[in-house]
Amino acid sequence: MSAEIIDGKAIAADLRHQLEKEVRVLSDGGIRPGLAVVLVGEDPASMSYVTAKERDCEKVGIYSRDIRLPVDTSRETLLKLISDLNSDEDIHGILVQLPLPEGLDEEEVIRHIDPAKDVDGFHPESIGRLVLNLDGFLPCTPHGVIKMLEASNIAIEGAEVVIVGRSRIVGAPLANLMFRKAPGGNATVTVCHTRTKNLADVVRRADIVIAAAGRPNTVTADMVKDGAVVIDVGVNRVDDSSRPRGYRLVGDVDFDQVKEVARAITPVPGGVGPLTRAMLLWNTVESAKRFQEGPRTV
Repeated sequence: MSAEIIDGKAIAADLRHQLEKEVRVLSDGGIRPGLAVVLVGEDPASMSYVTAKERDCEKVGIYSRDIRLPVDTSRETLLKLISDLNSDEDIHGILVQLPLPEGLDEEEVIRHIDPAKDVDGFHPESIGRLVLNLDGFLPCTPHGVIKMLEASNIAIEGAEVVIVGRSRIVGAPLANLMFRKAPGGNATVTVCHTRTKNLADVVRRADIVIAAAGRPNTVTADMVKDGAVVIDVGVNRVDDSSRPRGYRLVGDVDFDQVKEVARAITPVPGGVGPLTRAMLLWNTVESAKRFQEGPRTV
């Protein structure tokens, strides 16, 4: 029997509906959550993603400030803009769309964002608080994976989880979230990477497989035990002359084959992606709540 297809769009829509109510309460109290999105250059994928985020903000009532800068923007100009946003009381979250053009230091730019407005969860302070299991902003994609599993009534506690990919954006923070002693955690987590020996044998142990390697068909059906849950974080373009754009999007999982052995699986697109955007809104609303409660601290 084919796997249950986990509908990320539907789960994200439910979260947005919840956030819409919270935004209304905040706005009635005099605080409208505000998100500033900074895009440097004209990368087509980044432009499309930023436009989608703006639509999401509109749906829930979040104030969205779209700031687009030319590809030759200087370091000084970008850092000055971020400093201005840090002190702007109408803005509760700052997102600088990555990747940045060549010549701009992404690490420096991220460090320049006030941790109290780091709704992407990439600032060193946010990462440190995650590792220490302290209150703070969680990276959007890992947090979205947790919310997706919870919404699908898939038990994380006690599960054996294998994450394929160790990036600081997905693999590493997700491992920390899933093994920490907290709701959404208490799993036994193995992180695989390019140096992992006998990858298929390791993945085959998992109750929950999370593919975040950035390469199509990294996880195949022979690597997945019967009844496992498979979460595909990957988004890859592959040539397809039958499509109007000349390509199609696929994940890191051989979807058509793996769905025949898995208990549940996420599609690409329409799986994790919508949750990533929803958790950005979640963090922005959380930031606005903290602003309402007192000093601007994480």
